[in-house]
Amino acid sequence: MSRIAAFSRLVLARRRLAFVSAAALLALSGAAHAQGAPGPLPVSAATPIQRRVSDTAEFTGRFQASSLVEVRAQVSGQLMQVAFKDGSYVKKGDLLFKIDPRPYAASLAQAEAAIITAQSSVDLTKSDVDRAKDLIRTGNITDQVAQQRQQAYAAAQANLQSARAQADTARLNLEWTDVRSPIDGRIGRKLVTEGNLIASGASSTVLTTIVGVQPIYFYFDVDEQSFLRYIGFVRSGALKPDENGAPVKIALPNSTEFNIEGRIDFTDNQLDQQTGTLRLRATVPNADRFLTPGVFGRVQLTSSPEYEALLVPDDAILSDQTRKIVMTVGPDNKVVPKVVEPGQLNGGLRVIKSGLAPDDKVIVNGLMRARPGAEVKPEMVDPTKPKATPGQQGAAKPGEAK
Repeated sequence: MSRIAAFSRLVLARRRLAFVSAAALLALSGAAHAQGAPGPLPVSAATPIQRRVSDTAEFTGRFQASSLVEVRAQVSGQLMQVAFKDGSYVKKGDLLFKIDPRPYAASLAQAEAAIITAQSSVDLTKSDVDRAKDLIRTGNITDQVAQQRQQAYAAAQANLQSARAQADTARLNLEWTDVRSPIDGRIGRKLVTEGNLIASGASSTVLTTIVGVQPIYFYFDVDEQSFLRYIGFVRSGALKPDENGAPVKIALPNSTEFNIEGRIDFTDNQLDQQTGTLRLRATVPNADRFLTPGVFGRVQLTSSPEYEALLVPDDAILSDQTRKIVMTVGPDNKVVPKVVEPGQLNGGLRVIKSGLAPDDKVIVNGLMRARPGAEVKPEMVDPTKPKATPGQQGAAKPGEAK
């Protein structure tokens, strides 16, 4: 009997435990029902920006001086003075070097004295010729003597011209002892210091170099396919070259902004067969002389006519293996992925060539919550404005997201 009583008490205890567990589950279920199921997740969405855009192409190149001069001495002599600061900017005609002028001043004085002597000879022979004319009329002089006096007068005139030419040469040599800048530009360092003997002629000494940087050139190479594509647009009339040269924009290595403007003014007459590229040159004003020859840069130029395009923030585009997709909000506020074909960046937004409609609501923030088929609560924002957490950024004004 004791075993039967113990078994009965065990069964009764298990029934009581099952009743308590069922009551607890019922209470929890009622609490969950009272709180309600999770609602739609908030996201930020925007309609694509509609804008007329043009494709651009980017190439690399380097700045080069618009002019380069090696300053050499045109007369020999001892260098007496260096009249510039290394690396400074000089104007055309500025004094750069001074060579000892004393030997050339003496040569000029000698040449001027020779002119006086030659002039005296001309005056004397001219008087002989005039007297000979009077004597011929009276028959007191032969024709031969008169011709000799005329010949002496002509020789004296020739000697005078020679003396004047020698004086001009001496005067020019004296001027050349002052070595002046032939162009405006930035000068390099002095290659010869005071006291050295300067040579002229075929073995003339290079004293320094000057580069012209106003304007400055930018040379770059365009690949064959890009060149043929551009020429195709030109031949079809879709693109019309500018008479003053196609405009370009250049970015320096330490910048992502193409804020340096120039114009193409030279295109080579043939493609390089080894590289398959064509050399082009853009001229940049460089009014502040900031750009220096040899600096690397990237050039951007228009490569297609304008066309109507849809643009979305670049961060809104996701990668799915080999495809690019954007998450959109469907009519029932459920996430609908769409495969798109992205183009170039334009004004901070990405061009979408295909796959989107103008009235699509593209999710631009909250993409981690945007699962295909999930229900969301979209908040319309301006895609050109900085991001904000969904629910913290106000809705865009009418027409602002267009």
